Amino acid sequence: MENNSMEQFMDQIDESLRAPRSGSIVKGKVVQVKSDEIIVNIGYKADGVIPLEEISSAATPADLSEFEENQEIEVYVIKNDNGDGNVLLSLKRVSMYADWGLLEEAYAAEEEIEVKVTETVKGGVVAYYQEARGFIPASQISTRYVNDLKEYVGKTMLVKIIEFNREKRRAVFSRKVVLQKENAVKKEAVWEKVFEGAVVKGEVKRITSFGVFIDLGGIDGMAHISELTWGRINKPQEVVKIGDVVEVKVIGIDKSTEKISLSIKQLKEDPWTTFMDHYAIGGVYESKVVNLTDFGAFVELEPGVEGLVHVSQIARRRVEKPSDELKVGEKHFVKLLDVDLENRRIKLSMKEVEDEEAEEAAAEVEVEAEVVETEVAEAAEVVEEAEVVEAVEVASEEAVEEAETEEAEAEEEK
Repeated sequence: MENNSMEQFMDQIDESLRAPRSGSIVKGKVVQVKSDEIIVNIGYKADGVIPLEEISSAATPADLSEFEENQEIEVYVIKNDNGDGNVLLSLKRVSMYADWGLLEEAYAAEEEIEVKVTETVKGGVVAYYQEARGFIPASQISTRYVNDLKEYVGKTMLVKIIEFNREKRRAVFSRKVVLQKENAVKKEAVWEKVFEGAVVKGEVKRITSFGVFIDLGGIDGMAHISELTWGRINKPQEVVKIGDVVEVKVIGIDKSTEKISLSIKQLKEDPWTTFMDHYAIGGVYESKVVNLTDFGAFVELEPGVEGLVHVSQIARRRVEKPSDELKVGEKHFVKLLDVDLENRRIKLSMKEVEDEEAEEAAAEVEVEAEVVETEVAEAAEVVEEAEVVEAVEVASEEAVEEAETEEAEAEEEK
């Protein structure tokens, strides 16, 4: 009995002297929990140390509160001497070993897994499946081009393992594959509600010089710049911005190429349909110059309604080039000469407005001349009447004086 006890004791001594093999997983007991590390007894002559960064990939000092003295744990041996005579241990690498096994199973079963992006690196981002480190290439993080990968740091996402090598600890993930699968389901749902003439809502995702791309919930449609508004615009940003949720009308579909043509303006009243309710032939209206050509000027009467002022109708004098007389953006009054609603053409004139203004000015001058002539005549009459009165007064005075003289002479004769 004593011999057995002695043998066991000697075995324990041998065991404590035998250095743990690097890369092995051993059992240990927590001896002390410090502010930045855990001391573990692994049955070796030297204690083991687990630094904070080896507890987990995102460990903080607060995580140390999960451990207590005498707690039994499994640890991974990194190396026998950490430089201070202690064995360097790791908890996260125990999990990592198991996690690589889970990754291998998920890869074989073609299952989707959830990972967390921790940092950006050249060509992509680093993502962890629990404690197993993997890589997501920039081309595999989205179905769209991503300008700044930093927006994904700290986010969790579903991915599929597209490359795997357990021995080399290599795992390549793809979020794009997952999104494509989700989008395929969404597309089927969208195609069920999208048809020519349908009115649907979507979000503006991309803007180009020629139009706007709108996400209809899995499929993008495009509204050409000419279909954004009835009025003339220089760029789509004058009407919409990225992120806007807009109501659109489906005006064309090609399912084979997955192209959908959309219109925003067709959900608003066409100003041409009510044009004659607001305008009349011969009427004079304010307009804005929107385009100049060699043969004339196009002016806007209201958003969506433009007419042509031919070069011969710009001014009373001869005009060689419209740009010599007009500038884009200027406002001018024009006279409505003719309307072709079917072909949406309007003929206008600035010259006739000038003619009418000249005639009105001449008429005003003539009226003013007549007024002056009348005033002169009336003044002449007043002068003539004054002269007559004065003559009468003079004659009266002379008659009085003559009578007085005759009376005086008569008295003298007596």
